[in-house]
Amino acid sequence: MANSLFSKEMQDQLQELKGQLSKGRDTNAPEGENQKPTEPVSLPTQKQVKKTVKQLDSEHVDDDKVLFMQAMHGVNQLEDKNVRSPANAVKAAKPDATTLSKRAAAQGNEEGDLSTGLSDMQALLNPVASEAYLSYKQPTLQNKVFTQLKHGKLRWYDAVDIHGCTIEEARAAMTQLLVQARTNNETSVKIVHGKGQEAILKTCVNGWLRQLPEVLAFCSAPPKDGGNGAVLVLLKKSKTDGE
Repeated sequence: MANSLFSKEMQDQLQELKGQLSKGRDTNAPEGENQKPTEPVSLPTQKQVKKTVKQLDSEHVDDDKVLFMQAMHGVNQLEDKNVRSPANAVKAAKPDATTLSKRAAAQGNEEGDLSTGLSDMQALLNPVASEAYLSYKQPTLQNKVFTQLKHGKLRWYDAVDIHGCTIEEARAAMTQLLVQARTNNETSVKIVHGKGQEAILKTCVNGWLRQLPEVLAFCSAPPKDGGNGAVLVLLKKSKTDGE
């Protein structure tokens, strides 16, 4: 016989439990005392248990294991909510406007903070319509390059969506995106400002970008990239140590 996993005392207790579950309730017992189910408890057969253990690649099946599995039939393991399942883990995503805004606020007015000196009033004094096409370029930029930007032929590397942001949050998120692009030596990004009835954020983005010397050009995106609800921004190349 295969080696038993249980002591003699445990085997006797399991045998007794099996017998009690199989007999059903004693109808002669007083009401409320030692009551058991009126119907015999349905237990899996030895064949069913052996099949289950075989599926689990058990090395051997002995009588004790079968008896234990029969006695434990219907018992469910409690879920440990302190363990996080890898299947439910949130996939890493690009930072949204709120994240960028908080990150910019935490960093403060460091050397790379482009928001320093930006005028909200200057931007708001030149409102644009929700469906307006935005277009701007510095005189030194070649027309050929600007045309490529307008047609969406220049690859943009990163983007931020400032829908639902306050003006302060939107400004911080936009400038932080530009700082990241400059740090990563990226020359083109996308800002999704939306339209809205009053186009406040669109107006602000249009005014802010015109105040930044790092911005060579920007224009409303092609339909596939958001149309008039977004802008593609072309930035100056970062200077390398050898320049």
